[in-house]
Amino acid sequence: MENRPLSKQEQKLLEVLIKKAKLDFSQMNDKLLAQPMKDGNMGGLRLVPDGIKNETRLFGNMASELEFTDEDGITVIASLNIDTNGNLFELDIWKTDFSPLIRIPDSFE
Repeated sequence: MENRPLSKQEQKLLEVLIKKAKLDFSQMNDKLLAQPMKDGNMGGLRLVPDGIKNETRLFGNMASELEFTDEDGITVIASLNIDTNGNLFELDIWKTDFSPLIRIPDSFE
């Protein structure tokens, strides 16, 4: 699949997860690209920081996560994963009934 820029909602969600992780991700900039994951349209993204080759990276650990409710009332769990080198790796989105994500909310309070 093609790499693409993050949507405004994806970027907001990622910023909240980065802040919650209490880690410095200086690669979070306009050059950060995303590649949709094959997850049944739940919204998960492989993150592609500028200058890092995606095919050689491996999952390291989960840096942070949060829950929100989709427009149909179903709980969604969003996790920020980093690779084995500490770089942004995935924005994993899991809708607890495995249905497609309708919308990422504008705020996460």
